[in-house]
Amino acid sequence: MGVAFRDILAEYRDTVGWEALAGVAAVDAHNALYQFLSIIRQPDGTPLMDQEGRITSHLSGILFRTANFLEKGIRPVWVFDGTPPDFKKETIEARRSIRDRAGEKWQDALERGDIAEAYKQARSSSRIDEGVIGTGRELLSLLGVPCVQAPSEGEAQAAHMVERGDAGYVVSQDYDTLLFGAPVLVRNLAVSGKRKARGRTISVFPEKILLSNVLKGLALTRGDLVRIALLVGTDFNSGIKGVGAKTALRIVQGGEFERTIRERLPDTEWEPIMEFFMAPPVTDTYSLQWNAPDREGIIRMLCDRFDFSEERIRKALDGMGAKSGQKTLDSWFS
Repeated sequence: MGVAFRDILAEYRDTVGWEALAGVAAVDAHNALYQFLSIIRQPDGTPLMDQEGRITSHLSGILFRTANFLEKGIRPVWVFDGTPPDFKKETIEARRSIRDRAGEKWQDALERGDIAEAYKQARSSSRIDEGVIGTGRELLSLLGVPCVQAPSEGEAQAAHMVERGDAGYVVSQDYDTLLFGAPVLVRNLAVSGKRKARGRTISVFPEKILLSNVLKGLALTRGDLVRIALLVGTDFNSGIKGVGAKTALRIVQGGEFERTIRERLPDTEWEPIMEFFMAPPVTDTYSLQWNAPDREGIIRMLCDRFDFSEERIRKALDGMGAKSGQKTLDSWFS
């Protein structure tokens, strides 16, 4: 879910046009998959499914978002989570419970005929399992898009790839990427465009955040930013009840972090979490190579196995330049 930093980052979030985003983008895979599974649903919250009841929302999202990226000159590389740190287990269990409860509330709302509430609860019940990850990676391979397996958190690996210069920015909705040192974070790429929110249609545009601007503007080090996150709450600790980002900022700027966390979170072993954010497990062993989409392989997978409309799939592939004898992916980025 990410750290709640919105209140202190408002003035550092710059709306950007797609033309400014051409280049290599390191996509936080689990974050993007969750967005697709949450948003690509029927009005009553039912996700896209094939005739066997298998969820296909993520496959639709991957295909059409990839087509959009390529048309904009963006070369995506998807970065997948590895083994989470031990101190994330509590968060994982809590999220599983939340999803389970949301699933129950979704069914209750459907029975009552409350469609708006059903959609809301259905979104909160979204879950990423091995089937979603496996079919997602299979489709990305057929699309010619590289994937990187992170040793631990995908956000940390994506941030590392941008720091190395192998990617221009990280694509994620979560501000945690900044805590891991990502020089550039771009939000809303997986969800940009028009979509439904709270019963109305809204327009969502890409926004860019530069870590250097945040640290300079708030007079912080990256370590300070992590300290603020620890007070607010991260994926690895619950934070102090009632303390938001603005209050945490004042505490850290006033040099009161250690006293506050000792007094208010006495049972939190914050040093290992701090160390994990500052120096997470990452790898330099990966290959970034984009290939021409396997047109027929994609059609076999999506249409023959998962009941997608062949007409829609061929149209999307045509938009990517995937017709036989037409230009390959390399020519999109020359």
